[in-house]
Amino acid sequence: MTEPEGPAPFQTFILKVANRCNIDCDYCFVFNSKDQAARRLPARMDLAVAQAAARRIGEHATVHGLRTIHVVLHGGEPLLVGVGHMAGLLEAVRDAAPAGTRVLFELQTNGTLLSDAWLDLFERYEVAVGVSLDGPPPANDRHRLTHAGRSSAASAVRGIELLRSRPHLFAGMLAVVDLANDPVEVHDYLAAFEPPVIDFGLPHATHDDPPHRSDPSVPEYGLWMGRVYDAWLDRPEYRHSVRMLEDIVALSSGVRGSVETLGLAPPTSVVIESDGSIEAVDTLRSVKEGASWLGLDVLRHSFDEVLSHPKLLHRQHGKDALAEQCRSCPLVDVCGGGYLPHRFSEAQGYQNPSVYCADLEYLIRYVQGSLRQHGWDPYAQAASSP
Repeated sequence: MTEPEGPAPFQTFILKVANRCNIDCDYCFVFNSKDQAARRLPARMDLAVAQAAARRIGEHATVHGLRTIHVVLHGGEPLLVGVGHMAGLLEAVRDAAPAGTRVLFELQTNGTLLSDAWLDLFERYEVAVGVSLDGPPPANDRHRLTHAGRSSAASAVRGIELLRSRPHLFAGMLAVVDLANDPVEVHDYLAAFEPPVIDFGLPHATHDDPPHRSDPSVPEYGLWMGRVYDAWLDRPEYRHSVRMLEDIVALSSGVRGSVETLGLAPPTSVVIESDGSIEAVDTLRSVKEGASWLGLDVLRHSFDEVLSHPKLLHRQHGKDALAEQCRSCPLVDVCGGGYLPHRFSEAQGYQNPSVYCADLEYLIRYVQGSLRQHGWDPYAQAASSP
């Protein structure tokens, strides 16, 4: 009898290089949610911690024969660490990578601190840069204000325009869905910056703290994203991808998606905090205090030890880790039961459908219906996939 395969190795390593931010997004899962641990962590990752993390990453890549690894520089706002310190962090990771393993650096920023000096550094280390912006200034400023309560939009746009001068560094844009904003206006505004990718995220919410809705009986978030889908398709000159929508198409065809929020493939990312502690899904901070913490760190533990942690068992069990309602749903291979934090309730833990279940169902069926109108049956494609 064949032995069951072990858990999939980590391939994406998210380094929380900064644990402070120069703007105060009211939906931020790091600073404005249930778990406030980030405020007690070091403001920036010390070089010695980065070197320890880099050694562990290199060790993991060697043990599992990884040819490519992704290292994401995150925060807070990662640019707060300064150009010189960031150069040291990047060098530490690159130096520790084993021969034959390619390191792909990515960075997520609010864009307000971007400068030519930063872009010169990113050129040197081939760092792909994503920028967070929720749409035109009135839309963006609903949630993304400075600590003084002022707009952050103009500074972010200035940074994006500077980044566009080196388009090979521009990874894309991230926007959080707000039902108060017009989806077509938001999409078209972001598309005008010519990003390769627009990534729309649903606000973090749980069954105990559900997302805002005008009418809970209506799949308002699904309808919102459906209008984005139409806007995206209506303009043949658009060359960007919309990650959530492309993942629905891919997963409907039996192809693995690119994000952890959809599909049943085991996640392969892990988070290293500024003090070296390790988290699996840092967005679980939106669930409750301590939900994301594993009690492990890069100074004392290998990433293989992290893989076997009890809190990560859901990564290995796929469909079996879902609520019964999800396991029997015909769309489960596409939605994957929804993103882990969005399934939580104090009463049943993560054994619930997503708080966005109706929205995901609407959007998946809407996209699949559109594909059929163009002569492509996603179910037939999925059945024929290897």
